[in-house]
Parts: sequence; structure tokens; C-alpha cells
Amino acid sequence: MDFDFNVLENNYLLLLSGLGMTLYMATVSLAIGIVLGALACLGKLSESGLSYWLANAFIDFFRTVPEVVIIFWVYFCLPLLLDVRISAQVCGIISLSVFAGAFLAEIFRAGVLAVPRGQVEAAHALGLPNYYVWRHAIVPPALRRMMPAFVNFLTEMLKITSLLMAIGIGELMYRANTLGAETYKFMELYTAAGVLYFAVIFPLSIYARRAERRRVQRTGN
Repeated sequence: MDFDFNVLENNYLLLLSGLGMTLYMATVSLAIGIVLGALACLGKLSESGLSYWLANAFIDFFRTVPEVVIIFWVYFCLPLLLDVRISAQVCGIISLSVFAGAFLAEIFRAGVLAVPRGQVEAAHALGLPNYYVWRHAIVPPALRRMMPAFVNFLTEMLKITSLLMAIGIGELMYRANTLGAETYKFMELYTAAGVLYFAVIFPLSIYARRAERRRVQRTGN
């Protein structure tokens, strides 16, 4: 069976537009997920009270339910509950954002807990306000420790966006699938989609591995 490069030459702009949508959905969802994850992280670090239980429920639920179930529920059920029309893109962003928030909360919490306790206690002993303790003694080292895990999660987010084709969002896999149905050149188009995913995700994976090695060399664990 010959590999038909002509179909890629004729449709590469559509594939690139699908890649652009993939990056857009992942970026917006990740930005919202960072906010949700930070709030859930703070709630769980409180270790008591309503905020702790709400954060626990949020994290446990959205880390347990499959992503495709969340996507379908938000797309089909949320508009019925709110009695409003919600576009597929907004539904996709909501779905990926809550998923990202739940996973990032645990990544953030692990980074904060990895900060040496003595460093935090020393900052408090100097009489610094909590805001300055978090800004100068906790957040910078926590960010360095959590960065490899954060980048690894970003690669997962990029792959999970392919599930959004199920609700008609024109991301990369949706474009490859619809073009394949029109041209019957599934091998060429799916191969091209795989190559594009690889081109975006592989450099991030390399960075995450190198960042993890540097972290281990600095901290010894």
C-alpha cells in the first residue's frame, strides 16, 4: 500500500488548525486548572474545616472519574441543569479545567510539602508575615520541585484533548478523523496526527526528564 503524501499536502493547513485548537484548549484549560488547583491545594493544606473537606471531595472525585465521562456529562447534562446553551468549546474547557485542577492540586501540595520545614520555620522566626513567607520561602523552592511533575502533566493534558473530538471540537484528532472519512486516507492522516503530537510532546518529555535529574542532583531525593 502506497503512502499518499498528496493528501497531506492538500490538507496540512486543516491539520495545523486542528493542532492550534489542541494547543488552545490545553492552554486555556491549564490556566484555569492552575487557579483551581492552587485553591484546592490551600484547602487541603489547611487539614481541617470546610475548605479541607471541599478540597478533598473535589480532588478525589475528579481524579477518579474518567475524563471522557466528565466531558460527556458537562456537554450533555450541565446545559440541562442550568437551562442555558453552552458551546462545545466552553464545555471542553470546563471539563479539562476541573480535571487539571484536581491533579494539579496534588502536584502543588507535594511541592509545598517538599520544602524543608526548617526553612519555613526560620522565615516565621524572623517575624515575616505569612504572605512574605509564602512568596519568598515556600513558593520558589516548591516551584522548582514540582516543575518536572507539572510538565509531565502538561503532556498528559495535550494527549487528553484528543477526547474532545467526541463532542465535535475541531482539535487535531477531530480534523484527522473527518478528513480520513472524506478521503479514505486514514493511514496518512492518523500518521500525520501522531507525528504532530510527537513533535509537540516529545520536547516537553525531554525537558521533564532533565529537570527531574537536576532536581535529584540538587536535593539528593
